[in-house]
Amino acid sequence: MTPYLTAAFYKFVALPDFAQLQAPLLALCQARGVKGTILLASEGINSTVAGPQQGIHAVLAWLRSDHRLADLEHKEAWSDKPPFHRMKVRLKREIVTMGVPGVSPTTGAGTYVKPDAWNALLRDPELVLVDTRNDYEVNIGTFTGAIDPRIKTFAELPQWLDQAKQLQPANGKKPKVAMFCTGGIRCEKSTALLRDRGYEEVYHLEGGILKYLETVAPQDSLWQGECFVFDERVSVGHALVPGQHYLCRACRMPLGDGDMDSPLYEAGVSCPKCHSTTSAARKTGARERQRQWELHKERGATRKPATKENHAE
Repeated sequence: MTPYLTAAFYKFVALPDFAQLQAPLLALCQARGVKGTILLASEGINSTVAGPQQGIHAVLAWLRSDHRLADLEHKEAWSDKPPFHRMKVRLKREIVTMGVPGVSPTTGAGTYVKPDAWNALLRDPELVLVDTRNDYEVNIGTFTGAIDPRIKTFAELPQWLDQAKQLQPANGKKPKVAMFCTGGIRCEKSTALLRDRGYEEVYHLEGGILKYLETVAPQDSLWQGECFVFDERVSVGHALVPGQHYLCRACRMPLGDGDMDSPLYEAGVSCPKCHSTTSAARKTGARERQRQWELHKERGATRKPATKENHAE
């Protein structure tokens, strides 16, 4: 059994006192050796954390002791390396930022579709299937037939939904729409937005892509490629086996083998995706951080240099 347990979880639920949860939750995580990110807002909680099994289970038990989070579900994965190197508990306006006031997944989300029923839904010729993730995530894997909005952030999705030709009414009727994302949180909010805008037949994948990859056999799968994840695994495939992508430490974008063979790739400094957008001064600073990290590795240290870490989905 490998030593680091990763737990990903979220829940849309009214937490008017969310700010009061920050300090005790951070203290518990630090005491139990748990690292990662927990986002708290009045609309709920969103998190990916990792640490020793007992520590993760202690944090989950503490959260579930609150009656509002008693049915909090989580996904687990094991790693032989620490996926995160700091612990952050942040207070936010939204646990996933869409920027549309009044949209409530607790009362208005689309119909949940379990992974074992997802394939049948996708075979409906009248269905419009939308990938709600960012473009760099879609680039490394998605479902067959899915529309890619080519958004940079989730906050850009509402404008795309307003303009998408595929979502315009035909003969006075709005189309049937299905949405999906990594773990379920983004498509809960985006389907709630569509419901708020008058779409009646709206569906989303329960548990997200990760639950689908965990439960659907490869030979039955409609998924193509790998799924980007917001931790040091970078990507996963079926059965949540770590994939073949790496992470650029400069821009946090996923890289394939071809990217790392490029003359524009320099470990910890740049890659083909960010080389032209970073200044010489920034590259110099990144080069020094990379040098310090390599020195730490030579001395047997395990702590990585300070870099921008990915947040929970």
